[in-house]
Amino acid sequence: MKRASLIIPVSIVIHLIIINLTLFTLSYDTYNDVVAIVYYNLSWLLITFAIDFYPTKRNERFFTSFHKVLGLFFIFSLAYFTNFSFRNLVISPEYQLKVLLVIFSTIMIYRYIFYYLRDIYRVEGGNFVSVVVIGRDRKLKKIRQIFDQPELGYRYRGYFDNNPSKSITYLGNIDQAFEFIRNNTVDEVYCMVSRLSSDQINELIAFCDNNLVKIKMVPDNKEIYTRAMDVELFGNVPILNLRKLPLDTDVARYTKRTFDIIFSSLVILLVLSWLVPIIGFLIKMESRGPVFFKQRRHGVNKQSFFCYKFRSMAVNKDADTKMMTKNDVRLTKIGKFIRKTSIDELPQFINVLKGDMSVVGPRPHMEAHTREYESSVDKYLVRHYAKPGITGLAQIKGYRGEVVVKSDIVNRTRLDIFYVEKWSLLLDVKIIVKTVLNAIGGEEKAY
Repeated sequence: MKRASLIIPVSIVIHLIIINLTLFTLSYDTYNDVVAIVYYNLSWLLITFAIDFYPTKRNERFFTSFHKVLGLFFIFSLAYFTNFSFRNLVISPEYQLKVLLVIFSTIMIYRYIFYYLRDIYRVEGGNFVSVVVIGRDRKLKKIRQIFDQPELGYRYRGYFDNNPSKSITYLGNIDQAFEFIRNNTVDEVYCMVSRLSSDQINELIAFCDNNLVKIKMVPDNKEIYTRAMDVELFGNVPILNLRKLPLDTDVARYTKRTFDIIFSSLVILLVLSWLVPIIGFLIKMESRGPVFFKQRRHGVNKQSFFCYKFRSMAVNKDADTKMMTKNDVRLTKIGKFIRKTSIDELPQFINVLKGDMSVVGPRPHMEAHTREYESSVDKYLVRHYAKPGITGLAQIKGYRGEVVVKSDIVNRTRLDIFYVEKWSLLLDVKIIVKTVLNAIGGEEKAY
């Protein structure tokens, strides 16, 4: 298990239980105040997300994050006292201080236990990332000191350099790194900039982007970079992350996932619950075959999943390899209508609820097309850093459906990468609104 995906939601639930249990235990009268309880819980959630309280970095420890606890204690205390001031409630200062001390001392104990258990879990082999280093210079020893701490969850595979070595961690020259990364499970590549030429760096960046591997740079002190990037500290060694994405953080992922669950649930309950019987009846009346069409497609990190749609074509053997074209003879009459209105895509909200897809994201392609495009379109696989969506930025810009010329898929990929790199919840909302407007107004390539 490489990512402990339940850490943040479990921590949030436990913290809220601590707060509410403390209020209930110390003052039952206060807990009966619904306004106060809602206010305290919402304040806690807003403050913790605002200061990035929950651990999102691999090397974050109990003492290195202690300043977050102090900041949270200060801001939440202000919010706590504000409730009494604005509502003119008379509560003794001793009681207020007692409540705050119990809440934060309990949370401190939980936080310490959390880091302790997380470290043990990593030492036992869980929540790890596999890494290699390209190039060897004086900083390698310092980085190894970080990698060799089992509680941080790194699995150091070795390094590549053009100067041969008898070290057991020497894996070969730099040219051999490409084959090793391609044939082994490597999550992150750390490049020693001082040992690499500009051409080698560019080649490594392109290679990692096309193979779903995160690449990070260990800079020479004299190097100046103008590309947007994220800087991490491994001890006192600065590491440049050249593929820092908004959805890399747990908070962003859970925000998007929460939105997906709420939105897809509403569509399933309010639309699909009555639409499926109607569309299903019309499909069955016109042609033999199932109501739903399911097809294997590639999702986030190129993982395969079954994508659901209303069947719009007659059952045929080319469904998994041949893309829909204009005036396609396989298309049924009801199929033409549901594709024109995009109704055929609505069952994918089931995929969203399951977690295979998101409401908004790069559209998933057939597996055969993924294999074709990843070798012919530069950085095509970068779009697979995010979950595929029912709609996306490329689709509202006109790059949907059939790929007639290569520029269609190149521009679609360019817009998908822009979305992955610039994601925000507001951008998702804008894309959804534009998708609805396009569906109402009709789209040229909706066939």
